Amino acid sequence: MDILTICEANNVPLTPITFLKRASECYPNRTSIIYRQSRFTWPQTYDRCCRLAAALLSLNITRNNIVSILAPNVPAMYEMHFAIPMTGAVLNPINTRLDAKTIAIILRHAQPKILFVDHEFAPLTQEVLHLLPFDDSIPKPLIIFINDMDSTTKHSPGELEYEGLIRTGDPSQFLSTSTFCVRNEHDPISLNYTSGTTADPKGVVVSHRGAYLSALSTIMDWEMGISPVYLWTLPMFHANGWSHTWSVAARGGTNVCLRHVTAPEIYKNISSHGVTHMSCVPTVLRFLIEGEQSDRSHRSRPVHILTGGSSPPTALLKKVEQLGFRIMHGYGLTETSGPVLFCEWQDEWNRLPEHRQMQLKARQGIRNITLADVDVKNTTTQESVPRDGKTTGEIVIKGNSVMKGYLKNPKATSEAFKDGWFNTGDIGVIHPDGHLEIKDRSKDIIISGGENISSIEVEKVLYENQKVVEAAVVAMPHPLWGETPCAFIVLKVVETRQGPREEEFVTSERDLIAYCRDSMPHFMCPRKVVFLQELPKNSNGKILKSKLRDIAKAFVVDEDGVGSKKVQRRDVDHVSSRL
Repeated sequence: MDILTICEANNVPLTPITFLKRASECYPNRTSIIYRQSRFTWPQTYDRCCRLAAALLSLNITRNNIVSILAPNVPAMYEMHFAIPMTGAVLNPINTRLDAKTIAIILRHAQPKILFVDHEFAPLTQEVLHLLPFDDSIPKPLIIFINDMDSTTKHSPGELEYEGLIRTGDPSQFLSTSTFCVRNEHDPISLNYTSGTTADPKGVVVSHRGAYLSALSTIMDWEMGISPVYLWTLPMFHANGWSHTWSVAARGGTNVCLRHVTAPEIYKNISSHGVTHMSCVPTVLRFLIEGEQSDRSHRSRPVHILTGGSSPPTALLKKVEQLGFRIMHGYGLTETSGPVLFCEWQDEWNRLPEHRQMQLKARQGIRNITLADVDVKNTTTQESVPRDGKTTGEIVIKGNSVMKGYLKNPKATSEAFKDGWFNTGDIGVIHPDGHLEIKDRSKDIIISGGENISSIEVEKVLYENQKVVEAAVVAMPHPLWGETPCAFIVLKVVETRQGPREEEFVTSERDLIAYCRDSMPHFMCPRKVVFLQELPKNSNGKILKSKLRDIAKAFVVDEDGVGSKKVQRRDVDHVSSRL
């Protein structure tokens, strides 16, 4: 056995870009991309990616160079998930919802050689460039604009444009020298920045091997059948679209691209193209519910949705499934190349009441097929917690889809990988059936009189009220217990002849607190309720609890004798002006 050797025939680097060549050869007549009136087949997409890769090589892009992209879910964004790594370079999809200052921070840190910019973000890019240094300490990237294919926009002489690169790129020399140019499967394929809600964003380095295994695990764990029609409601800049950019190619599916995600656009494309799969954060699930009735086209088959990013309330899952969608809940982070836990449905759950089924569906689930291990550990002793569904600890992960580390940040990398695990910072439990459930982020746990209160558990109760659209619970000061829950609520709005108004059923703080006291232990109930028209969110649609905590710090509960309390307001207007 020992004399058998590894050779070129039996050792090929794992990389998801091989899925593209396979799709072009195995599914030559299938539609690869649909965008408005444009359609491509897999051989056409392969040819375009090879031409773009050749053009990038002619611009002196080499191994481990970073190429940044500021674009929505258009065909160019999808193609660059293959073309850039074909050259050995590293793609860096940038969140288009960020402001100029944050994008400038990313560019200063990543130092890309090229920045592709969709025409929609040209003004934003000008702001970003003004914030970059004017000296040679950090060379400014070469700007290449992306226009829609039917655009008549003319660029000034010497200005590079995406479709022009594809027209002039000659892949023959590129393909003859090296197929795909991946030397080592541990080489980086993508640089993805975290949302940076509490500090500057960190650059997560993802390997070819990790992306390959993450893409395959999604196919298996989500049970993505052959030739899916995938609607791009999840931004491709969000952890490479949870690796679905590569999964769809592996299955020879169709990518339906969306520039803007709205309920009418979602329902129109589902109806027009027979969409079978889509992914989104819970915010988009609310779009589906709030969409006009006329947008909810009759469908002959359900649309499968993979949701994650934050724990979806049970009530929200139920409402969306009533619209004809089938939801699977997943869990992952930018650092794990997308979902690593899937709430795998069990046959015996079909015999349970509907409400209980939705509760089980809201769990984060079990580890995917390619993940080595996952555990919940006591944060002090590092011992595994009992599988009782009650004892909390930090969720830790290890496996090949976990990031290589944070770019230029060895301290943060070391902290993330302490004790031989990737430490997620999420607090959860393991149920007797092996399914994990997140109870909170470690920083979001409310400690009241020595008792740990999960903000997620309180939010679940609030979401059960049919008049509540959004809820977020954070800690506010309490003179006796240290902290107590404070709820921020968005109420459902209905149209009347007099215009939009909030529902009358729960509009007072007193009524909503009474509702909570009827539904959960009293120590967990909010002592203060704040009604907002909209909750602050980050660029990925996650609620910014850090801003809500700042507001809640301005409140304090004063005890005026047994059983009575008074909530005081301190400089709230000043704090809330930052929303």
